[in-house]
Amino acid sequence: MEENIIRHDYKIGMKERRESNSHNSFLIFFTGLSGSGKSTIACALEQKLFHENIKTYVLDGDNVRRGINKGLGFSNEDRSENNRRIGEIAKLFVDAGIVVLAAFVAPFEKDRNFIKETVGKENYIEVFVNTSLDECEKRDVKGLYKKARKGEIKDMTGISSPYEVPLQSDVVISEKESIEEAVNKIYELIRHKLQL
Repeated sequence: MEENIIRHDYKIGMKERRESNSHNSFLIFFTGLSGSGKSTIACALEQKLFHENIKTYVLDGDNVRRGINKGLGFSNEDRSENNRRIGEIAKLFVDAGIVVLAAFVAPFEKDRNFIKETVGKENYIEVFVNTSLDECEKRDVKGLYKKARKGEIKDMTGISSPYEVPLQSDVVISEKESIEEAVNKIYELIRHKLQL
């Protein structure tokens, strides 16, 4: 089948799209346990960037699983496929000249590395939201940990499925940092990267 697929070359490329937007594009990938604060921080950072006229888009794990990744479960294979698709979607956004903020548990280092390779190392910033399992269980925003402890959810990351702590994140956010502190910490890292 692949021999019948021919790549189409477009007249407008990433360079032109970035120039049109007056900023660089890249992926900021937030990883951490469920309830760690990934989406909250990503959305707060997006607001800051939006007010600076930076073209952005947030990809959130739950929202993506309602659409393009609907039907995928939480087995190791499905998690990897979920993340493979995220990498490909993020690559399209980066090519479109947009700063994409992706908030996903992404428990396996190999999957995070795949995403990095897909978008290009130069277009990838990893943010590890390092919130302990105890704190995530206290927050339990979605009630998932309670269900997992009762055996109602299997393959729950941190309970019955492992989370591999990132080896070389660009930014580590601790559970003690406020949302504002987290946003400012990430922003300080990316502000020079935004400039063409």
